[in-house]
Amino acid sequence: MRPMGDPMKRLNRPPKLHAYLRALLLAVSMTLAALVVGVLGYRYLNGEAWIDALVDAAMILGGMGPVTELHGRGAKLFASFYALFSGLFLIGTAAVLLTPWLHHVLHKLHADDPELK
Repeated sequence: MRPMGDPMKRLNRPPKLHAYLRALLLAVSMTLAALVVGVLGYRYLNGEAWIDALVDAAMILGGMGPVTELHGRGAKLFASFYALFSGLFLIGTAAVLLTPWLHHVLHKLHADDPELK
């Protein structure tokens, strides 16, 4: 039986709000950075207007597909790699958002217990 002041006692509570907010801030920052890369790529490689480049980048990042027709080999290559990146990016963003809960579960399973090493 553990004493009342034991730090393991706090593991019965879910993660703190600041852990979720930090993960959310990181996910939003990553998404904005990925969106900026897409907008710049469509703007300069496909010659689109800023708003059209934003729409195309947002649609690809969201998994919906391109809106405008691609002109030129560079634009088509960029769109291909950006679409592949966007698919993997979704998995990475989900991992960032799930990190506080997964960390809590690992603590619950005593994965960091030095007696088990």
